[in-house]
Amino acid sequence: MEAKVESKNKMAATEHPVFENEINNNGNGKTDAKLAYINDKPYFIQDGDTILKLVRRHFGKDFVPTLCDAPNLEPFGSCRVCSVDVALVKNQHAKAMASCHTPVMPNSYIYTDSDRIKKLRRNIIELVLTDHPLDCLTCEVNNNCELQTVAARVGIRDVRYPQGKNHLDRKKDLSHPYMTSDFSKCINCFRCVRACDEVQGEFVLNMAGRGFNSHIIKSNENNFFDSDCVSCGACAQACPTSAISDVFESKSIVADKKIRTICTYCGVGCNLEVAVVNGKVKSIQAPYNSEVNQGHTCLKGRFAFSFYKHPDRIKTPLIRRNGKLEPATWDEAYDFIAEKLTAIIAAHGPDSVAGISSARCTNEENYLMQKFIRAVIGTNNIDCCARVCHSPTALGMQRSFGTGAATNSVTDLNYTDCIMIIGANPTDAHPVTGAKLKQFAMKGKTTIVIDPRRTEMARYATHFLQLRPGTNVALLNMMLYYIITEGVADKEFIEQRTEGYADFCDQLLKLDMDEMEKVTGVDRNLVKAAAVAYATAPNAMSFHGLGVTEHTQGSFTVMLISDLAMITGNIGRRGVGVNPLRGQNNVQGAADMGCQPHQGAGYMNAYDPEINKEYEAFYKRKIPLGIGLKIPEMFNASIDGKLKALWLMGEDVVQTDPNTNKVIAAMANLELLVVQELFLTETAKYATVILPGASFLEKSGTYTNAERRIQRVQKVVEPLEGTKSDGQIMVDIMNRMGYDQPEYRPDTMLEEISQIVPFFAGVKWDELGDNGKQWPVKKDGSDTEILHIDHFNRGLGKFHYFDWKESGELVKNGKDYPYIITTNRELEHYNSGTMTRRTGNVDILTEDVLMINPNDAAKHFITQGDMVCVESVRGKVDIKARITDEVKAGILSTTFHFPEVMLNIITSDEHDTEALCPEYKVVAVNIRKSKGNYK
Repeated sequence: MEAKVESKNKMAATEHPVFENEINNNGNGKTDAKLAYINDKPYFIQDGDTILKLVRRHFGKDFVPTLCDAPNLEPFGSCRVCSVDVALVKNQHAKAMASCHTPVMPNSYIYTDSDRIKKLRRNIIELVLTDHPLDCLTCEVNNNCELQTVAARVGIRDVRYPQGKNHLDRKKDLSHPYMTSDFSKCINCFRCVRACDEVQGEFVLNMAGRGFNSHIIKSNENNFFDSDCVSCGACAQACPTSAISDVFESKSIVADKKIRTICTYCGVGCNLEVAVVNGKVKSIQAPYNSEVNQGHTCLKGRFAFSFYKHPDRIKTPLIRRNGKLEPATWDEAYDFIAEKLTAIIAAHGPDSVAGISSARCTNEENYLMQKFIRAVIGTNNIDCCARVCHSPTALGMQRSFGTGAATNSVTDLNYTDCIMIIGANPTDAHPVTGAKLKQFAMKGKTTIVIDPRRTEMARYATHFLQLRPGTNVALLNMMLYYIITEGVADKEFIEQRTEGYADFCDQLLKLDMDEMEKVTGVDRNLVKAAAVAYATAPNAMSFHGLGVTEHTQGSFTVMLISDLAMITGNIGRRGVGVNPLRGQNNVQGAADMGCQPHQGAGYMNAYDPEINKEYEAFYKRKIPLGIGLKIPEMFNASIDGKLKALWLMGEDVVQTDPNTNKVIAAMANLELLVVQELFLTETAKYATVILPGASFLEKSGTYTNAERRIQRVQKVVEPLEGTKSDGQIMVDIMNRMGYDQPEYRPDTMLEEISQIVPFFAGVKWDELGDNGKQWPVKKDGSDTEILHIDHFNRGLGKFHYFDWKESGELVKNGKDYPYIITTNRELEHYNSGTMTRRTGNVDILTEDVLMINPNDAAKHFITQGDMVCVESVRGKVDIKARITDEVKAGILSTTFHFPEVMLNIITSDEHDTEALCPEYKVVAVNIRKSKGNYK
């Protein structure tokens, strides 16, 4: 009997042409496909289909109206507008069911627009409209209101019921710099509540009251500003009316055009849809079809864009004459620079010139910068801000795996059983990825957090290892030790895919766990439990940030994280791998493009004579073989008088690099300092020449995010008058100095890059689409989601063992400066805060604060909000106290977003021993209550 039904189903389906391909694609015509009938016509069912999903797949998004459904939310069924009739027998005994969350029953009959269903929908909408102001023509979402659309769709012409009294008298909430609410427009669909819960994971919004008294609340009946809202805007985008919106009216249809581009802030690489009116940015939303952020973004990406038109923008080149920066024309600036550089090279050689590129800029601009330094100037003195954040990641993973980039993608969170987050606070620093990690942890899945601070992720962790700053190597050695002694290593993977394990194992088993426990400050049993949990999970992923890399043993730590992945076989498939959380938007891309002295474009060895010949043939110029300077070495060379000229593209080294007074001395000792910038930064104040660059909204190119995804940055508005894109500036100066470089265009630049960077071989501007491609991209255009599936790029994965060593900063200064301060980042700002301080974000977070443990505060008679003098051997700063148990006694933490504090006056000159990444995370200091508190 069952076989006859299947045969009948198949025969019925083949009578409709729409099924021919589906039959062929569902088991080559096998008869096990299941059918349902929509308005008496058969359609194949896929696993997991709800009625709404099935209907939309065949008839489009608007065929069945909805109000409580949203693309990035789970089905909920609160509005019932999506109801359809469902029967088990054709046209008999149909029952109304909410299509959004009802699974499709095989052989059922679905009627989407029966008379009964039409009447039900009209009745629901009429009831909603009794409690809704009918001011559509003046509403900000007029013609983009889902309630308005559905009311028209179901045929509402009048409302038969008396007007309600619940929401109509609600006052607007305009307390927040960005978020607004007008709950007279609320239809109780729960979409805002669910977006806050399911997308961001904040649980700020909720429904209070019952029946006609039901209403949305923020925290405990607060306004937006006083609530726990993190201003991500997910609720506003989800809201089907204007009950929750934003000051930019982002749901308004008043826009001349909408252009898709990529966020300029962190390494997540969120897609943005930018609305433009009269040549100016009106608002930003997050596209639901983005593979990276699926309709979500943080307050920086969604709201912090107004910096691009801030009055502080530099709008003309400036040349320092008689000690003052004076306006100049572009030709004057280019001539001045070219003459000075030519004279310096003639007098001191090309190695007296250096360049620092920027992870803020596009791949194409970074590529041109390193090409300019190498092919035009003739030196390998090129570096970028990856040096001060993730250079240990690139070096460490290259030594372990052969490739210095993320092995997997964030979407693999859907396939993993365990996550380990070490030295990262993703909910603040990488908010969209952080929200996904938080959702994973909140569902009770195995989560390991290793950090000196009790971060937000630590609250949800299964295993929280709160180690002393600077002891990552010791703690990871403990984990590796227990994986071996507990017998949970993946011997088959080790034997087949790796080398060096025997020596590594011998060294590791000599460790004294008593000593390591004292060093780290973490109970060995907690470490053992975390190690076994990671090793025994079917799939485990690791994520690491600057709390790993910005140490004297940063590269070693990255290699030990790689060891953890290899010893447990967590490489080369879905749901596993080593995944660095890149700091800035294009840290990955800047390094890919060759903005480091020892590696040219594509990570090829810049000091290898044979590779050098390839570069020379491609650039048609003599390319240097000499060893180039890294950023810290550039500062030393300037102070020593050996470096005469420095070109900075979008880098504020005076505020963001450690040991500020040393950096200032280096800038002041240069004969020529060229700075490409948007604003007069702390570094630009020392410039000889300032060239006004364009913001990310004013240019085109590509960024490469933390998961190796190359995405299109598309010009949204024209550059401010008097400014130029950084790429065009590079092209102009190259031509001015005699190198024939075509006009800057992203498509032609990508074509050039694809010919010299092997893993960009198949990258073409027109083929990147909305979601980009993950390198390596083959010549046929196919990309790569997962690395090291069958083999490592270096052949076999390499195990490395390293002894833990105390930071030189503590060895030299720990006795007189007994506290350790470690730096971090807050959600609202970004490193120096140059851009975010010129947006509404500064009204939410207004200053840097010092996290201090209650015991330490009491010891120094410090109370909440007091100014604290923090002093190191290099200098002192005053910061406002925030007393918290997020840090242990003896540990302090703060940010360097605001130049009023200039925190890096106190940070050290210690660096990672291999990659020369500065050690921001371990600084020996002493504290006292500031004298100003006694006045």
